[in-house]
Amino acid sequence: MTYRPLPASWPNQSKPLAPAYLIWSYLGGNVTGAVPNACNFGAPGDSKNENNVGGNNSERGWAMSKVRWIVVPLLLVTVVYIVSLGASDKNAVALPNPAVDETMAAKSGQETLVLAGGCFWGVQAVFQHVKGVISATSGYSGGASNTAEYEVVSTGRTGHAESVKIVYDPSKITYGQLLKVFFSVAHDPTQLNRQGPDEGTQYRSVIFYGNDDQKRIAQAYIAQLDQAKAFPRPIATQVVAFKAFYPAEGYHQNYATLHPDNLYIKYNDLPKVAHLQEQFPNLYQANIAGH
Repeated sequence: MTYRPLPASWPNQSKPLAPAYLIWSYLGGNVTGAVPNACNFGAPGDSKNENNVGGNNSERGWAMSKVRWIVVPLLLVTVVYIVSLGASDKNAVALPNPAVDETMAAKSGQETLVLAGGCFWGVQAVFQHVKGVISATSGYSGGASNTAEYEVVSTGRTGHAESVKIVYDPSKITYGQLLKVFFSVAHDPTQLNRQGPDEGTQYRSVIFYGNDDQKRIAQAYIAQLDQAKAFPRPIATQVVAFKAFYPAEGYHQNYATLHPDNLYIKYNDLPKVAHLQEQFPNLYQANIAGH
């Protein structure tokens, strides 16, 4: 079985929507990807060469007809499965303000917050639209520097979580307000080692605190939300000391903004930005931070 190589312009080959793209391409859809060359499924004994692989047209049509009977149901099941898994991310939750928070700074400045809440594309997209955020960068945190590469992190064995480094102005927004956005619209904090259709420890929910105040505010807010039963299940978010952040590859940066028609983005990430605008109209900004 031969495979056509994925182009460099399709970096999300390991994302869960990839199977749908692959199957559609297999059926003859106009999508390029690493898919089995359907022409290799000719009847036994057929002559096979680069230009005429799989026998005559009638035999090839018969083979492809059988393939379609098998693959079409798989495509439908895949799409339904993905949409159902991603649905939880679309249902934002209205939450109370943190009872414990820092006070708004009197002067402009810069503070940093590192969060992990599933695929960094959506988390970055949400915080880029929050007023007071200076920049939001996709990357990796929780593991070693020599494993901070997408393909390696995707194995789920590096200790890294797909994370977002948020630089904000404490005179315009507080740490607690950013956590409220994180818990309410950026992700589902009750999911353990997964987020929507993405599974693995690299998709876990984490707050990487940079000092004792951040730790105190984060732990207090989680306790407040759990006590209020704000979610149907306990919060699974880890509160872990920050060690290092490693920016992700360039093609991951601003991915949701640059690829709004990508099916993964449409189903999983654009609804988060829409919920941000609905629930936090005073915090929402149309232009993304840093641009």
